[in-house]
Amino acid sequence: MSTAILTVDLNALVANWQVLAAMSRAETAAVVKADAYGLGAARVGRALARAGARTFFVAVAEEGASLRQALGPGPVIYVLSGHMAGDADMLSDMDLCPVLNSLDQMIRHLEALPGHPFALQLDTGMNRLGMEESEWSAVRDIAVAQGPQLIMSHLAASEIPGDEANRSQLALFREMTAGLDCPLSLANTGGVLLNRAYHFDVTRPGIGLYGGRPFADARPVATLDIPVIQCRDVAPGEAVGYNGTWIAKRPSRIATIGAGYADGIFRALSPRGAVWADDMRCPLAGRVSMDLIGVDVTDLPHDPKTLSLMGPDQGIDDVADAAGTIGYEILTALGARYTRRYTGG
Repeated sequence: MSTAILTVDLNALVANWQVLAAMSRAETAAVVKADAYGLGAARVGRALARAGARTFFVAVAEEGASLRQALGPGPVIYVLSGHMAGDADMLSDMDLCPVLNSLDQMIRHLEALPGHPFALQLDTGMNRLGMEESEWSAVRDIAVAQGPQLIMSHLAASEIPGDEANRSQLALFREMTAGLDCPLSLANTGGVLLNRAYHFDVTRPGIGLYGGRPFADARPVATLDIPVIQCRDVAPGEAVGYNGTWIAKRPSRIATIGAGYADGIFRALSPRGAVWADDMRCPLAGRVSMDLIGVDVTDLPHDPKTLSLMGPDQGIDDVADAAGTIGYEILTALGARYTRRYTGG
């Protein structure tokens, strides 16, 4: 093996979707933006579609076009950035449904593609995308008269069950959609886990599908195995890596593995990060560099051929904790140099 191998367990991903779907009576969609959080939207989308998913969410029209080519006709694909300038042909040709976020987008869409399906996003407190109360009050009757396929909003703190922002956003979403005969959507993964009051008609799990928090019962989906290029003995007092940040305190065996920050492995993993071999933790030795990482394998019974950054012993959130970030960033940073393998699905 000359390159690191990223293995995606599609059966585990589908199982995560099915568990989240079973938690509510709502339709369960799937968020596959950012190339399915770095794991490959075409393969992920097809596996979920075979399992019964009929609604997908992407970030931009270009992502939607690629997903449509992978899925074929039928499934609904919502574009969260809405109808941007220049999107009309792609939205029309690829049968994509923009989530309109403002009056400007609504005017653009109705003028460019009259009769073409659309959804609406309301801002209930995140201040990111969507119409605020005042704007919505002004355009509500006109917008609803055009027959939106879905009206949605997004929770800002759903991973924290006790956060008052969740209850505040739920109350405002109910107020802004009161009396409407239209499918509604509020719950992301965290919202699904809060309680059924947040589920409405369509839920939109994302990170939970891929094995990340806050879905504690999620099955791990991604495994990353990195080849060992060379092993060497390092005497006490010798340094490893740039600027000598790691110094051997004992006679040590150091493996150099073939991946680094060019592959999305954050430099911030030094010095707390680790990889695994045969259920044994092997700490990083020195700084993560562009293509290489030193690893202390002194306690292993033999020189390994590969070491695992992600797998059964260390999930995406464990790696994120060591790097001081979140699982989303670990997944979406995965580089293009990995050999990707898919199992199941």
